[in-house]
Amino acid sequence: MILGFSIALIVFSLLMILLVLLHKGKGGGLSDMFGGGMSSAIGGSSVAERNLDRITIVLGLCWFACIVVLSLLLKFK
Repeated sequence: MILGFSIALIVFSLLMILLVLLHKGKGGGLSDMFGGGMSSAIGGSSVAERNLDRITIVLGLCWFACIVVLSLLLKFK
């Protein structure tokens, strides 16, 4: 049981890193290095960006829940 949540936590963590790096930059920073600064001049929030925001929030909640469950399992083992 603990092994399953540990693997899920690793997968969620890697997906969170990927999704955060996919977000459009708000100016100045590492996102400009990857070409995010060019698209920021267009302005507006596209449907893809809003969906990416929603997916990131849901994945972040799953990541947090996995941490809480894993810590409870380890505490009451």
